Amino acid sequence: MNTNRRLRFNQPSRLLSSGESGIENERVLVLVFESISWNIHTLCAIASLSRRFCAIARRILWRRLCVNRAPGMVAALSGADPSWRIDGGWHALAKLMFFCGGGESTRYFNLSQPSLGHFACESRFSKTSGRFFLPKNCRRDLLYISDPCEHHAVGGDEHLGVFRGVFREFMRSKTRECLVRRQAALEEKVRCPYCGGRVWSMTAARLVPKSAARRLGSREGGLEFFVCVNGHLHGTCWLIPLSSSDEEENGEEEDNSDGSVI
Repeated sequence: MNTNRRLRFNQPSRLLSSGESGIENERVLVLVFESISWNIHTLCAIASLSRRFCAIARRILWRRLCVNRAPGMVAALSGADPSWRIDGGWHALAKLMFFCGGGESTRYFNLSQPSLGHFACESRFSKTSGRFFLPKNCRRDLLYISDPCEHHAVGGDEHLGVFRGVFREFMRSKTRECLVRRQAALEEKVRCPYCGGRVWSMTAARLVPKSAARRLGSREGGLEFFVCVNGHLHGTCWLIPLSSSDEEENGEEEDNSDGSVI
């Protein structure tokens, strides 16, 4: 009798040590993050505590964060199925949503000194803006682009703009098809700041439409951007200072119906 009691008493501790109660811990973590509105800084801290927490974050938390903070954008990217696998992983998409990668000199864009990346307090992504970055024969692709994040650059009247974006199903996109058809070479020294994948320079491939500069408020030839093998986009541009009348016109033309503010 006593032996049976001891066995029943000891059973929970054996389950804990074997890791079979992990799903309960995952549920608790989800509830905790729901209570704090999926705070990105806290999630980053939790994911860095141990391999186990990192695995839970990759399997569950990063996806739930993206769905919670940008439901419309995630639905468009994943085909309205939040369990859909995202190219590059949900952790890379979460980083793209919340982190401005900064900028540095490249073959077609020169900076006197690098501009550091940082967490973005607020970012707006728009698929309408994305269409301005697509060549005419690629307009059926779905691309979300952020508004440029303004950085102070050394010298000159222009400010540095840093922008980022993401394609839906890039492997099947017309943009990738154009890159392959043109035999565009992958860059040797540049990597995607979000997934670490290799990238194409859209400037080198001559796939930067003039409308991209107009949308960013930059001069023609004053920008460069890259697209990685997983469909993440990042780039830099020189922002032309706008007059007050220009800012009012832009505000009137802006349509927030297709955007996600994160």
